[in-house]
Amino acid sequence: MTTAPTRTLLALVVLAAALGACGSGTDELIVYSGRGENLVGPLLERFAEDTGVPIAVRYDNSAELALLIAEEGERTPADVFLSQSPGAVGFLAEQGLLRALPDATVGVVDPRFRSDRRLWVGVSGRQRVLVYNQELVAEDQLPESVFDLTAPRYRGQVGVAPANASFQDFVTAMQQRHGRDRTLEWLRGMAENDAPTYANNNAILDAVSRGEIPMGLVNHYYNHRFLAEDPELPSRNHVFPGGDIGALVIESTVSVLSDDERAVLFVEYMLSERAQRYFAEETFEYPLVPGVEPAADLPPLETLTLPEVDIERLGGELKSTLELIERSGLQG
Repeated sequence: MTTAPTRTLLALVVLAAALGACGSGTDELIVYSGRGENLVGPLLERFAEDTGVPIAVRYDNSAELALLIAEEGERTPADVFLSQSPGAVGFLAEQGLLRALPDATVGVVDPRFRSDRRLWVGVSGRQRVLVYNQELVAEDQLPESVFDLTAPRYRGQVGVAPANASFQDFVTAMQQRHGRDRTLEWLRGMAENDAPTYANNNAILDAVSRGEIPMGLVNHYYNHRFLAEDPELPSRNHVFPGGDIGALVIESTVSVLSDDERAVLFVEYMLSERAQRYFAEETFEYPLVPGVEPAADLPPLETLTLPEVDIERLGGELKSTLELIERSGLQG
């Protein structure tokens, strides 16, 4: 007897074969990926193997790919955009370059993590945390709020990645929740507090693990991946309590740019149990489809106290966020 997940995967394979027979034959499905090859490359290879759909992937920063797609416009060769965060894809939605997804496709994900207009859907969740070196920082020294980090006691101690898309989405969410003035005040406070800046979350984790800095603002799963490779590392995650904006959950997203029906098939594969288990077990992110549990040491997503933000608006406010970061002097 086949299980329901197996039947679902079989249905996708049969559908892929049918689309290939009536479509463009061996033409590749073009995927623009703002997620790194080391993170999603194996999953995209599984998609091609399981469905028989040949793909070609262009990897780059999510914001850079979004700008490229906007420049290419209707002539873009991309069929699918896999984005690190909803900010970049929200920008494309404003440009009118995204195709609406079927109700049945996006309906498997909680409304909090998908577009009201069905222009994108979340495939995995990453929570913002403060990673710290437990050999340098005692638990009772950890802050209650991300806003505490501008205090003199944290001068030069908290690494940030201002050019990173997740940090920018976090700042955009802060604007929504607390207003432009308070957000600029926080950014300036971090800059004036000599917060060390890094290119990305990996670089922050490296610095914290080595003891170069005692703590830094990152997404939760980076530390889980580091510890999976070396359990002796002293890095630990601190989740800001009480729905603090510093505990924001940001989803990675997928959206469709062409009329190729295999693009929708790709989206459905990303939401299949096999793909959701990949995110849970291989990258330590939160699966967003009910019924798939996160990694054993992560609390279930539904138990988290999360800040209330309108994810749909993140893309439209990205320009304002970039201006605030530049004005603050907090540059990576």
